[in-house]
Amino acid sequence: MEPLKNTDNSGIILYNAKDSLKDIEDRIFCIRGVNVMIDRDLAEIYGVKTKRLNEQVKRNIERFPERYMFQLSDNEILKLVANCDRFNKLKHSTSNPYAFTEQGVSMLASVLNSASGNTEQG
Repeated sequence: MEPLKNTDNSGIILYNAKDSLKDIEDRIFCIRGVNVMIDRDLAEIYGVKTKRLNEQVKRNIERFPERYMFQLSDNEILKLVANCDRFNKLKHSTSNPYAFTEQGVSMLASVLNSASGNTEQG
């Protein structure tokens, strides 16, 4: 997904809606019976590193109850990798990724937006 040029310095990255809707739909998975998005996909969409995204979550952990996000188990990672080649590196990762529900994605946007003035974006 190629971002459009950001001209207003608001920290908001704009994407071509026609291309991004399909791209976002392809990043939604059903895990534990709920639709979720994985932290690395959300980091890419929001234009931050996964490490920075997870740091903001940890700094604001009280805003992310289990109904908003959860950490994938080893078994869930294996299933994810089996269904989606782009997650192949997760097999060798030292930490399991987080999955965010719709409410978690919304809260994440709020947390990242409020932190955008005082954290490194890249």
